[in-house]
Amino acid sequence: MTSPRCRSKFVGLAALLGPALATPSAAAAAEEAPAAPAAAVEDFAVHGQATFVEQATSDFNAPYRGTNSLSPRIARETFDATLYLGARLWRDAEIWVNPEIDQGFGLDDTVGAAGFPSAEAYKVGRKAPYLRLPRLFVRQTVSLGGERTPLPGEANQLAGEQSANRLVFTLGKFGVVDVFDNNRFAHDPRADFLNWAAVDTATFDYAADAWGYTVGAAAEWYQGAWTLRAGVFDLSNVPNSEHLEPGLHELQGVLEIERRHELAGLAGKMMLTAFDSRGRMALLEDAVLLAQRTGNPVDTAPVRRLRDRLGANVNIEQQLTSALGAFLRAGGAAGNVEAYEFTDVDQTVAGGLSLQGMRWRRSGDTVGVAAVRNEISGARKRYLNAGGLGILVGDGRLPHPRPEQILETYYDWALLPQLHASLDYQYIRNPAYNGDRGPVSVFAIRMHTQR
Repeated sequence: MTSPRCRSKFVGLAALLGPALATPSAAAAAEEAPAAPAAAVEDFAVHGQATFVEQATSDFNAPYRGTNSLSPRIARETFDATLYLGARLWRDAEIWVNPEIDQGFGLDDTVGAAGFPSAEAYKVGRKAPYLRLPRLFVRQTVSLGGERTPLPGEANQLAGEQSANRLVFTLGKFGVVDVFDNNRFAHDPRADFLNWAAVDTATFDYAADAWGYTVGAAAEWYQGAWTLRAGVFDLSNVPNSEHLEPGLHELQGVLEIERRHELAGLAGKMMLTAFDSRGRMALLEDAVLLAQRTGNPVDTAPVRRLRDRLGANVNIEQQLTSALGAFLRAGGAAGNVEAYEFTDVDQTVAGGLSLQGMRWRRSGDTVGVAAVRNEISGARKRYLNAGGLGILVGDGRLPHPRPEQILETYYDWALLPQLHASLDYQYIRNPAYNGDRGPVSVFAIRMHTQR
């Protein structure tokens, strides 16, 4: 849908809210040395954020288009404002609710590239601001011993302490990628990269409604340098839907193992994530064969059956210097089944660098660069060439399929500690795997405030 450009005023949303002295004897120390200050503990907290993104495409070669094609020379905006309201229920248990106001549209209503250029754009767009509830969850932590470290108070985290070895249980409505596939250098479209395939692994077809959230439960076990995570989540009632499956008959299981390490004293980690989505999905070849037999347009709905789509990915982050960090993601997912929730990618590799501005005396600034390569299976190519539509792609035909290649770079300025402005540029070659269209340049400006 190419709705008229809508304008909104960017509104910043703010929130409301040492060692013991040495002594000659242990007895004297016990009597005279002041006790180490206890870590601050919050019983409730209020945080907030607001983000505005304006994106525009360049002119580019587009000899034909389909329902899910990216358009030359268009511009769209998105805006969201979120409150993070948290309270402690009992020891090591907290509840969080995140009411949010959204407004605006992604480019072409968030279609046209498998690695879509704005993760601030949802698959739902509206001209007028509207209220929704992306998160409402309870988190319980169980200490298993080990060193205790302070936890800072921030969005969806109360200030307090945590032990090195612990269990963490999360139950309610939240995002699967709130817990899984995290990467400190590429995971937050409000602060770092914007492209979908940079902030999350593109083949991780995680359970979600059209806004990216679901209902489920996750368990995490931290032990030394290792963490094991597992979760079960509700799928949409049909692929890429605004509504979750009401009876929990279509589910996704996710398993992740993480290993933290140090290289030359610099922190890093490696994660392996696997998922299995069990829902009513179509085999792409069945949809093509049905269209050939009946002469009707290619459609997955008539051939959907209860089946699985599996995938796995590796996610690496590594601090290279005190100011420079690197990330790498690579993944694959079953290419004979329609993509269910996220985007149309069967193989992906993404990597990049994030540099803080210490060298030019701007320690609060960050510059990032990332490269992404997305690919699809032969079955998905034939399906798209027959006129089929994916979640985000579908030009009506695909006579010359090519890998989708993306380069993204951004500069994030810290205007104030709680106010940042970013310029973002993306170069997308073969958008939607189509060698006949593009390349396209995408320009963006982002304003973000939080506390």
